[in-house]
Parts: sequence; C-alpha cells; structure tokens
Amino acid sequence: MDFELTEEQRDVKNAAREFAEGEFDLEYGRKCDAEHIYPIELVKKAAKEGFVGMAFPEKYGGQELGILETCLVAEEFSRVDFTLGMPALSSTFGSEQIMLFGTDEQKEEYLPKIAAGELISCGMYTEPDAGSDAASYKTTAVKDGDDYIINGTKTFITNGAYAEVGALAAVTDQEAPKFSNMGIIWIDDLQKNESIKISDLGRKMGLNSSSTCEIAFDNYRVPQSNLVGEEGMGFLQAMQFFDVTRVPVGAMSLGIAQGAYEKSLAYSKERKAFGVPIAKFEVTMFKLAEMATKVEAARNLVYKAACLIDNETPDPTLSSMAKWYAAKVGVDVADEAIQIHGGNGYMADYDIERFYRNAKIQEIYEGTKEIEKYTIAREIIGRIK
Repeated sequence: MDFELTEEQRDVKNAAREFAEGEFDLEYGRKCDAEHIYPIELVKKAAKEGFVGMAFPEKYGGQELGILETCLVAEEFSRVDFTLGMPALSSTFGSEQIMLFGTDEQKEEYLPKIAAGELISCGMYTEPDAGSDAASYKTTAVKDGDDYIINGTKTFITNGAYAEVGALAAVTDQEAPKFSNMGIIWIDDLQKNESIKISDLGRKMGLNSSSTCEIAFDNYRVPQSNLVGEEGMGFLQAMQFFDVTRVPVGAMSLGIAQGAYEKSLAYSKERKAFGVPIAKFEVTMFKLAEMATKVEAARNLVYKAACLIDNETPDPTLSSMAKWYAAKVGVDVADEAIQIHGGNGYMADYDIERFYRNAKIQEIYEGTKEIEKYTIAREIIGRIK
C-alpha cells in the first residue's frame, strides 16, 4: 500500500493551504459568525482559483480531479477557519446529482456556472417530519401536462438564502411503494418564484456564516425536463449521492480537528503554569498525544474512503465509518483543545470555542452519527432471520 500523495495531490493540498492562510481573515471570520454574514466574495474568489467544482469534468468548468483532492481542499480550508471555508466548500452541494445522473444538457447548462461561482447550489432533502427517514418524505411532484406541480416543505437547507438552484427530492408517484416512489427534480429559480417561500432559520450553535433555511413550495410549477435521473430512482440516487458527499464532510471534520490540535500544541508551548510551559506537564502531553493519534487515524479513514470512490470501488460502509469517526474526532479534539486553553479556550478571541461549535454539526448533517453507525452495523452483522 502506498500512503503517499501524488505530486499533483500535494500541489492541490499546498495550494489550498496557501489560499486559506492568505485569504481567510480570522477577524472577518469572527464577524461572519457573530453577525450571520455569508462571505459571498470569498466564495467567488475560491471559485476563481479553482477550488469549487474540482471534480466536475473540464468541459463543464471543473478540473476532473477526484474526491480525494476535494477532501484535501476541505481539510485545509477547515484547518484554518471552517467559518470562512465552509461556504465555498458547500457551494456545489446538490449539483452532484446533475454530475452523477443528469443529462448532457443539464450538465452544460448548470455545472460551469456553479464551478465559476456564478450560481450557488443547494440540496433539498430533509423535511420537518423526515430527516434520517428519507423514505418518508411527503413533498409531492404531481404531473400536469409537461410540468410537475410541487407542494411541500423542506427544512435545514444549507445555502437556502443564497442558492439560485438546487436538487429537490420529491414523491413523483404516490401509488408506488416506498424506496421506488421518488424523483430528484432540479429547481433553477429558487430566489425569484412567488410559489417558493424561503425562511432563514436564524442563528445556530455554529455554522453561522452559512444560511440554514426552510423552503416551502406552494403549487410550484416546473418542467418535467428538470427531472434528474429517472423517476422512481430518487431514493437510490440520494443514497448514492450521500455515500460520496459524506467523505468530504469527514474531511471537514478532519481539518477542524487538525486546526484545533495545532492551536493547542502552539499554545501549550507558550502558556506557563507554576513557572514552566504547560506542554511539559504529563497531563498535557497525554492530551496532545491522543489528539494527534486520533487526527491521524481519521485522516487514514477519510483518505482511504475517498481513494476507493476515485478508483470506482466505493465502499458505503467505509464512507460511513470515515464520516462518523472523523466527526467524532473533530468534536473530541476541539473539546480537549478548549481544556488545554483553559479559560482562554472559552473566550471568542482565541477561536477555539468556535472550532468546537463548528465541529458539532458534523455529527448531525449528511447523516447523523447514529445513522452512520446503523449503516456500518447493518453491513457487518448482515441479515438476521
């Protein structure tokens, strides 16, 4: 086994680190967190530098790079400041449906604009009464002539206040059984249609530079040509989509953990107690050793899961392992980072408390930690009669 990155992958990782360290103003990050500001200009700048839609084919504005390269960028952006990095990293969310299942016409129409930062995308899956239970979505898309008429409400939609386009999961056949009654429909006028009501859900524990919204559809009409993939295959498409996107989410958690660890290591060498740097105390040494080990273990899981996807041998179980464990490591390491910083870790000026608040969401969105563990267990146990 070769654990070394290729020269191209090292270049991608270094370029992402250089961009994040050069462009992410931590004071601005604090302002975005405190005032619920979406850093749109930073998103556009990241797109201009090629960090958005990297996995898209070149003819659609991407670089035809793999999920591993996407993870490397996610890791480096999150290491410096997830508050500023996440809006750029999530600006393509939902568009993967078009990349994986869309027609050539759909790809030509939307992917280049998303990669260029001209359009922000979102994925509309979760509903007020159905999050992890994706097969129980109630939003409907009823055929009427050449159109669908959509009714229903989606909630906790990332980018909802800024996304012009996005993928919507809806029931297209109410008579069909669960798991085969759904379709993915592309919505391309989110911000300018009177039949769509978007409500920002307000300030959150973390992730405050990104809007999280409720989106309600009231007799919204969309052409049937906006169907992405096949009718009846929406549930399967959504699961395949999440099997891929969960791995970069794991990379975001990995980056948060790496950043919190680095801050703690530097702080422990400078902060003195009883006349010596606290890094000399065994209790601090053990904390740092455990943090470094957990980060490295998470990195190997995330990188391996990404490599399998890039080699066209994806392992949904490993993707769930990578997402769950990296998210756990992000929370654990950020928690210990606060402890090492003591009272300063609780103060906003040191940013560690923001690392912790941003880490927690990784255990919830794109599959809760409980769902990830259920997915893993179901596979390793198998069917029990």
